[in-house]
Amino acid sequence: MYYTIPAFIIVLGVLIFFHELGHFLIARLCGVGVEKFSLGFGPRLAGKKVGITDYRISAFPLGGYVKMVGEELGAEVEPEDIPISFSHKHVFKRILIVAAGPLFNMLLAVIIFFGIFQCFGKLMLKPSVGEVREGTPAYEAGLQKDDLIAAIDGTDIQSWEDMAGIISGSNGRELSVSVRRGEDVLVLGIAPEITTTPNIFGEDTERYVIGITAGGDVFHRDLNLFQSLSESVIQTYKITELTILSVIKVIQGTVPKDTIGGPIMIAELAGQQAKEGVTNLIFFIAILSINLAILNLLPIPILDGGHLLFFFIEALIGRPVNTKMREIAQVVGLVVLSLLMGYVFYNDITRVFS
Repeated sequence: MYYTIPAFIIVLGVLIFFHELGHFLIARLCGVGVEKFSLGFGPRLAGKKVGITDYRISAFPLGGYVKMVGEELGAEVEPEDIPISFSHKHVFKRILIVAAGPLFNMLLAVIIFFGIFQCFGKLMLKPSVGEVREGTPAYEAGLQKDDLIAAIDGTDIQSWEDMAGIISGSNGRELSVSVRRGEDVLVLGIAPEITTTPNIFGEDTERYVIGITAGGDVFHRDLNLFQSLSESVIQTYKITELTILSVIKVIQGTVPKDTIGGPIMIAELAGQQAKEGVTNLIFFIAILSINLAILNLLPIPILDGGHLLFFFIEALIGRPVNTKMREIAQVVGLVVLSLLMGYVFYNDITRVFS
C-alpha cells in the first residue's frame, strides 16, 4: 500500500495529462478555442484560468477531458465564437484533434523507450546454450551445454534473437553453425525440425527449432541516438501489435475474460513496479500508454474511436451524420462502456478477494 497509491496517482496522472495534452495542442494549432483542460472528472478542486481556458484538477482522478468551444452535439454557438468553434472546423481538422489524444499516448511510449535505450542500452540475451534436449537436431549434431553460437551460414550472431530468427526462417534446410566451446571453434551442420509449440495465447503453432534452450546470460548493447529512436519505434509497434492481438483473442474467447483488469489491477501492478524501481515504473507507464491509445481508438461512441468513425463517414458522404443518430449512438456507447467498466471492476474485486 505504501507504494501502490502514490504509484497509481503518478501513472494515471502522466497518462491522462499526455492524452489530453494531445487534444489540447492540436485543437489550439487548428484554431479551436478550449474552455476547460481538466485532469479528473467532477467538481473542480483547483486550477487557474488563462484566457478562455480553465486549467483545472477535478475531484475524480479516473480520467480527464478537454472541453472545446462548439464541441457538444447540436449546441448553439454564438456568432463571435464561430471562428474558434470545433464543430465549424473542416472535418479533417476535427479528425486530427480527436486522433491526437491516442497518438500522443503512442508518442509518450516512444519517448519513454527512447530514454531507456539511451540510458541503459538494449538488454540482449546471449546466444549461449542451456539445455540440449535428447533426440533433437542439436543433440544429434553434438551441440553441448554452455556452447556459444558465434555464426550461422557465415552471418555473425550477436544475440539469441538473431539466432532464433535465422532458425525459424530456415524452412528445415541444413545450417552451418559456428560454435565456440572454450578456446575451440567448431562448425556443425544442423537441420532444424518443425515442431508444434504453444504461443503466448496457448494456441498451437508450428515453427522450426533445433532443440535447445537459452543459457540465460544477458548483456547490454549500447545504442546511439538513431538506434535508440529506431528501437523505441519498433518496441512501441511490437507492443501495439501484441495488444491488438490480445484484444482480438479476448473477443474470440481464446484468452480468458477474467484476465481483463481495471483501476484496482493497475494500482496493484503500479505498486509492484514501483517497488522494483523507477525504471520499471516508467516502463510500465509506456505499456499502459499504448493500451490506453488502443482502448480509445475502439469504434465505440463516446470514445475517441467512435468520434473518428462518424467523422470518417462525414468525410466520405460529404455531410455530417444525422444528429439524432449520433445521439442514439452515444447512449449505446455509454451503455457498452458502462457494462465494460462494470465487468473490469467485478474482475478486480473478485481477484482481490479470491
